[in-house]
Amino acid sequence: MPISETDVTLAILETYWRRLREHTTVDVAIVGAGPSGLAAAWFLRQDSQLRVAIFESRLSPGGGLWGGGMGYNVAVFEDSSRPIAAQLGIRLEPWRNGLWVADSIQATAALIGSALSAGVHVFNLITVEDVVVRESAIAGLVIQSTSINMTGLHVDPLTIAARAVLDATGHEAAVATIAHRKGLTLETPSGHVAGERSMWADRGECQVVDMSGRIYPGLYVSGMAASAVRGGHRMGAVFGGMLESARKVAAAIKQDLA
Repeated sequence: MPISETDVTLAILETYWRRLREHTTVDVAIVGAGPSGLAAAWFLRQDSQLRVAIFESRLSPGGGLWGGGMGYNVAVFEDSSRPIAAQLGIRLEPWRNGLWVADSIQATAALIGSALSAGVHVFNLITVEDVVVRESAIAGLVIQSTSINMTGLHVDPLTIAARAVLDATGHEAAVATIAHRKGLTLETPSGHVAGERSMWADRGECQVVDMSGRIYPGLYVSGMAASAVRGGHRMGAVFGGMLESARKVAAAIKQDLA
């Protein structure tokens, strides 16, 4: 059968808008498709029927994991994260001193594949520019096309309703920063985004897990966003804490939504 250009266009438009329509209201909206966001989405879908969607501003999901350390595509994981890595299909090889290494491309692909296979939908090239607040709780996101956002065109956005929002945007802690700028007092010692501290891999890996969780009714943080909000150390190309952070925050969200 000859291919019709119109059919190709309609196939894309009809499928995309059906998927977006199905996710205009979700249980959990995750902002950022880096390792903690992808893993959290997978954990949220385990033994649950929660509707979970990820909104990623860039073209490719995966965050900083693709590049390993300084563009050398090897990522490091601690021994404690091995069970989670195995669940997510990440292949680890032993190094020494309790560390394991993974091909960062395989690890990223495994995380993306796991989330998608669990029924999570990823919307890329979508920038979150604001939050929806109802009765002193985060109730959704205000979204814009990344292309429109980059060009600075004056075009009104759309919204996504959500029972919970997870900020997994990494170092920038984009959603938490927006919430604070809107006058919301966060559940942190300072009440605002503290900013991450200097590199300290060992301490940072512990803090990224400890600091993950709720920071405002309906708003949660994981991964480097948690460290940035609560003033933890950055840790470089060590990614085990991202997986453990994701497991912790997913459990907290599930408990709150139960």
